[in-house]
Amino acid sequence: MTNQTTPLRRVHLALRHFMHRSMFGQIGLIVLFWLAGNLVASALQLPVPGGVVGLFIVLALLASGKLRLVSMRRGARWFIAELLLFFVPAVLAVMDHREFIGLTGLKVLAVIILGTAAVMFVTALAVDFGYRMMLRHGRSPLHAAE
Repeated sequence: MTNQTTPLRRVHLALRHFMHRSMFGQIGLIVLFWLAGNLVASALQLPVPGGVVGLFIVLALLASGKLRLVSMRRGARWFIAELLLFFVPAVLAVMDHREFIGLTGLKVLAVIILGTAAVMFVTALAVDFGYRMMLRHGRSPLHAAE
């Protein structure tokens, strides 16, 4: 068998190489999954945001092996590094509502802080429960994923 590749195979390899190396290509891929999720959510009139549907599409592709993590890692790291920029419009929207600057804002802030603390507490309890259960069954929690 010869080592020649077809033009389609060459395009596939070049695209794969580009996606593994280019942060902008990976950001574009993430945006495409978000747009696909929005399209699916609106077409099926799902009660969940399109971004969540897009995440499930990515999860399914990663689990099936059709998409490799290296194809999205750099783009995802950029989004996480620049996450604060995505909150600026929300802060500006809050500034349009002067009622949040007074007592109402303090009440909302208290609810947010208490809700976050409750989620962290329940998560800690669940992790502790799982850790103790693994110890009881003789499995090392440090090597559970192996």
